[in-house]
Amino acid sequence: MDTLLLKMEGVTITFPGVKALEDARFELKSGEVHAVLGENGAGKSTLIKILGGIYHPGSGEIFIDGKKAVITNVHDAQTMGISIIHQELMLVPDMTIAENIFLGKEINGKIFLNSKEMEVQAQKLLDDAELNLKANTKLRRLSIANQQMVEIIRAISFGARIIVMDEPTSSLSDKEVAVLFDRIRRLKNMGIGIIYISHRISEFDEIADRITVLRDGKYIGTVETKSTDRNDLIAMMVGRELKNFYTKDSADGGETILEVEHLSDGDMVKDVSFSVRRGEILGFAGLVGAGRSEAMKCLFGLRKKTSGVIKIDGKEVSIPNVRSALKRGLGLIPENRKTEGLYPVRNIRFNSSIVVLDQFIRGISVNNRREQEIADMYCTKMKVKTPTLDQIIGKLSGGNQQKVIIGRWLAANPKVLILDEPTRGIDVSAKAEIYAIINELTKEGVSIILISSELPEIINMSDRVVVMNHGHIAGIIESGFTQEKIMHLATLDIA
Repeated sequence: MDTLLLKMEGVTITFPGVKALEDARFELKSGEVHAVLGENGAGKSTLIKILGGIYHPGSGEIFIDGKKAVITNVHDAQTMGISIIHQELMLVPDMTIAENIFLGKEINGKIFLNSKEMEVQAQKLLDDAELNLKANTKLRRLSIANQQMVEIIRAISFGARIIVMDEPTSSLSDKEVAVLFDRIRRLKNMGIGIIYISHRISEFDEIADRITVLRDGKYIGTVETKSTDRNDLIAMMVGRELKNFYTKDSADGGETILEVEHLSDGDMVKDVSFSVRRGEILGFAGLVGAGRSEAMKCLFGLRKKTSGVIKIDGKEVSIPNVRSALKRGLGLIPENRKTEGLYPVRNIRFNSSIVVLDQFIRGISVNNRREQEIADMYCTKMKVKTPTLDQIIGKLSGGNQQKVIIGRWLAANPKVLILDEPTRGIDVSAKAEIYAIINELTKEGVSIILISSELPEIINMSDRVVVMNHGHIAGIIESGFTQEKIMHLATLDIA
């Protein structure tokens, strides 16, 4: 790691009313994994978009291999050996895996594209990554985790010397993360430099050589991973020591609110049975593809159930669709916030009130004042940071977007709130706020079903833990849950 591949210095960029970066700097050596850490809004993505030719700084310089580089567009960046894997996947759902991997660098035949050769080469890349996928499969048929892996393979296949990975493990199972890290180590051995952006500080010890911290658009410092710890990094990130990261009061063991018996959908959900008590947090753990999200969608009326009984307050109910779920007192914050939870081009007020239209619309009459009151009440309760409710929600940080979605469902006064990966892609400070909100909801009597791939989150926030494996419930741990106990159940050989 002696050769300096990349140097950015004095980088400043201003958007209307906001200085996104101010005199920021960054360096990357060959064969190095250099992590970039900071809260949402710290300037990480802006720095990377400048490197990728999406944004143009007002001032500052970029050097590649010691020579000044002018990056005016994405093509310039790719020509200079820079490949970026964005947090929002840049793939085409109706194309095959092979077509996505070779998008922009298709193999031509004599007249038409050589689809066969692209499939052969793509299949080799998939096999090398130990992915049990066929190259001719349409992308939309893949899980989010596998789509993420295709994006990573696509970036690697460009032969880039600098690869940026923005939250690459946010949708991956432990096994898939291990495969990714092995791939990164191979890239390091080839002299490729990796810029690694993640909120999962726990990953840095395993994969990062150095860490640069940004705060409020400014460079705070760069440290050697082996000579620092989590508390030091958090203090650099937020400017203070973050105490009481997990906020959790024990549930008082209230009466059973929800009972699910032998729930199946004929595919991913197989004979699932569990119950939820008033004011408790029931954690759902398991590897990606275990059926956790599918079970909740089946419960919520988003997937058709083929068998099973659902009881709320001891009475059997039918939940064929979302409207019925809402009427029965269920709420769902989905796994994929961007595509399933938000109306990204609409404002905060619209996103806050969309599930309670009956509270301010009568026939063709719209009570705009009541809509404003609802949005203001729950944005205040969730401590959403925004200058105005007219702000387009897509402009907010991930943590504030998530708080708007939680507030939206609280407006519907749910008995049971399902949170599917509620802290994925948000920074540690926002995570702590979300945990405190969850804890307050349980004290108000709301029952929480918490699905998370982060075992520390499950262990520290749950009253009981359900472990799923290949569509089945492998076990329910009532107390004393540990990572070892959970992973034992999650990896059992279940037919």
